[in-house]
Amino acid sequence: MILAQPGEMELNHLDPETFSCSICLDLLKDPVTTTCGHSFCMICIKTHWDAEDQKRIHSCPQCRNTFIQRPVLNKNTILAALVDQLQTTGLQAAPADHRYAGPEDVACDVCTGRKLKAIKSCLVCPASYCEKHLQPHYDVAPLKKHKLVEPSKNLQENICSRHDEVMKMFCRTDQKCICYLCSVDEHKGHDTVSAAAERTERQRELEERRGNIQQMIQDQEKDVKLLQQEVEAINRCADKTVEDSEKIFTELIRLLQKRSSEVKQQIRTQQETEVSRVKDVQEKLEQEITELKRKDAELEQLSHTEDHNQFLLNYPSLPALSESTHSSSINIRPLRHFEDVTAAVSELREKLQDVLRDSWTNISLMVTKVDVLLSEPEPKSRAGFLRYSCEITLDPNTANTKLVLSEGNRKVTWMVNYHSYSSHPDRFIVYYQVLSRESLTGRCYWEVEWSGSNVFVAVAYKNISRAGSWNQCTFGYNDKSWALDCSNSTFGYNNIWTSVSGPVSSRVGVYLDHRAGILSFYSVSETMTLLHRVQTRFTQPLLAGVLVGGSAEFCKPK
Repeated sequence: MILAQPGEMELNHLDPETFSCSICLDLLKDPVTTTCGHSFCMICIKTHWDAEDQKRIHSCPQCRNTFIQRPVLNKNTILAALVDQLQTTGLQAAPADHRYAGPEDVACDVCTGRKLKAIKSCLVCPASYCEKHLQPHYDVAPLKKHKLVEPSKNLQENICSRHDEVMKMFCRTDQKCICYLCSVDEHKGHDTVSAAAERTERQRELEERRGNIQQMIQDQEKDVKLLQQEVEAINRCADKTVEDSEKIFTELIRLLQKRSSEVKQQIRTQQETEVSRVKDVQEKLEQEITELKRKDAELEQLSHTEDHNQFLLNYPSLPALSESTHSSSINIRPLRHFEDVTAAVSELREKLQDVLRDSWTNISLMVTKVDVLLSEPEPKSRAGFLRYSCEITLDPNTANTKLVLSEGNRKVTWMVNYHSYSSHPDRFIVYYQVLSRESLTGRCYWEVEWSGSNVFVAVAYKNISRAGSWNQCTFGYNDKSWALDCSNSTFGYNNIWTSVSGPVSSRVGVYLDHRAGILSFYSVSETMTLLHRVQTRFTQPLLAGVLVGGSAEFCKPK
């Protein structure tokens, strides 16, 4: 039997935590001891104090004792020798106690010394508590009414910076969380409710939006499957028609060889065109589905936020739900895409030269009639346009500082004095412009009532410049925006301006068919008069916008 060396048995019975650094939780390395008697690794305590240098006061991480001057540290040789002996006998550092808060955890605000993890945060106190210090919230009657949530590091955001009070109110006028003193001070007379009441209302809206998104996902997934079936049908029918046509034209030998080649080329061209169109719509639908699922995930995550203020702070940044671009316009024709071509070719074989001369136009017509996706025509009356009406609200984060929004952010007015907006990267710096919150795809219609001078009604891509020269930022002067100059009755795109077909009334109607690439401006009075129509290809969703030297209001659909 091997006997233990003198003192070895005693060392083996020591608690490893006694010789562990409370910062790194490992055995002490180059141990140093502060004047308050606590020991740490040399590198750990230096790193800790380096972070406190800016405060000009240093503290012990364990007992929080403070030192006006940063202490000079010397290695504790006795403790170092003892740690070396412990390592020689195989003693390891104490396993990390997961009850204590690490760098990524929320620590208990009541614990002194080494803090335990918080298991709940109180929105009323506001503070975070470990299991022990949370107990009064379960036992003491007044504390039982406090709102407890999962541990949060953002509790300070619930405190009013002006009054140092918990923000339990919400100002609907200014769309921000406030405390009770704010509601009787600078927000006096505003439309204010409790944060809980506003959360309930927004939660209801959120659930409705999620329901709409989920229904759109289901509808579009059905459309994607339908489009895939159409691709297969087009290919199958086209292949069969080519085969039949080649057999018929082969019988006509040299006389019909030229026509056979031309029909084949037409069919293939139309096949490629139609398949390309269907696949393009299919790809865009799949992209919309992916985006809708991402939005749904964001909404779901926000819906589980227990902190009312965090919910309300994040809610305005939610992307608006736009109408599907493609599903409503999908109209699948019967699966007989090229059979009429085969019939026409068979007739041609029977009638030989006379039929060839008389039926050639008919053959070409039958080929080009293959059109899987039928686009609806532009409406002819205001009632027809109003079927596609959408409510436009303006984004305050994009408004130039001389513009003031009102009427629920539907009206914008130019002011002589600057408005105190917060700094935001989306804000137009030089020109008096503002964009909508809503991204526009699919079929949309809206109307703008304007007055004053120098008013543009426009649409633009979101990535239009917010600062820089006039041809980078101003609506109609670049390739990222299209604008009707109401004051001068002209239309501009990419700095090319043309006169419109008639005078512009005080109400302008805008119709957008994003998929078809149609953008039309109408003068709306007792009748609708077309001012200008654009036929192009839009590569991104659009935002509605206005440039104002007077005022402009996006009218509610009626």
